[in-house]
Amino acid sequence: MNWNNKAILEKANAAITQGDYEGFLSYCTDDTKWTFVGDRILQGKEAVRQYMAEVYVEPPTFNVEHFIAEGEFVSAIGQISLKDKEGNTTDYSYCDVWKFREGKMEELKAFVIEG
Repeated sequence: MNWNNKAILEKANAAITQGDYEGFLSYCTDDTKWTFVGDRILQGKEAVRQYMAEVYVEPPTFNVEHFIAEGEFVSAIGQISLKDKEGNTTDYSYCDVWKFREGKMEELKAFVIEG
């Protein structure tokens, strides 16, 4: 297991839950690519920044059940809860597969389902 990449992901997730989105983005490469399977693809930090401004009305909460790491990849499996503009909370199960490059999060492939 690449403990350094796992620790980076844990710090990045902690930044998000504290509402520190710029802090989170500091852990990403400038050309980061996020693929939400079956939904959308975000290319670059600015696209991710805009996504967070739209979707993270309040900081999300995470419950990571497992981290699985090999080489430059770290997967996180768990639940995330998001609050919408009306104040309703929706819970999702997710599996995020992160690819790292030189200590930064380069690519995300996210499998997210409601429930």
